[in-house]
Amino acid sequence: MVNNEGLQYVQYHSSKESTYLSAIRQLISNDLSEPYSIYVYRYFLYQWGDLCFLALDEHDNMLGVVISKLEPHRGGPMRGYIAMLAVKKAHRGRGIATKLVRMAIDVMIERDADEIALETEVTNTAAMKLYERLGFLRSKRLHRYYLNGNSAFRFVLFVKESAFTSRLGYDENDNDEDQPELPPSA
Repeated sequence: MVNNEGLQYVQYHSSKESTYLSAIRQLISNDLSEPYSIYVYRYFLYQWGDLCFLALDEHDNMLGVVISKLEPHRGGPMRGYIAMLAVKKAHRGRGIATKLVRMAIDVMIERDADEIALETEVTNTAAMKLYERLGFLRSKRLHRYYLNGNSAFRFVLFVKESAFTSRLGYDENDNDEDQPELPPSA
């Protein structure tokens, strides 16, 4: 898919590993504070490569990448997870990150995700604004989450109402018939 700025957005495919993997690693290592080994990239790309999207310029240079996964969370809801998102500094502010994240979200929704989660450093205000614009909610603060000592916010996008209400302890099928009646307050 090519947009009017000459950018193309492509889904990662394992047949292109030799072309894309080193560029993905370089871009992410430049942008994210967490150091990732080749095994972390392969963990995501081998199992969920179809949830990884790339932004390329007209010369096939990588400008942005999102790496995600989708699996049952603790035996419960299908949880999508955005593991990594990076866009080259010179190309930020052009909507590339938004487009990449939306592409990943759309595929996760097509595959029946109940919710989508991610973490971002508390100091990364641009990322927090992006995710909040896309409907993500801050769910918790994770103290000293990253190796550099920075804390993170976990963000969650509730795709299905059932995922949201289960977090609140609400059951839409509960009709209160088996609940004891409380005495009236004085």
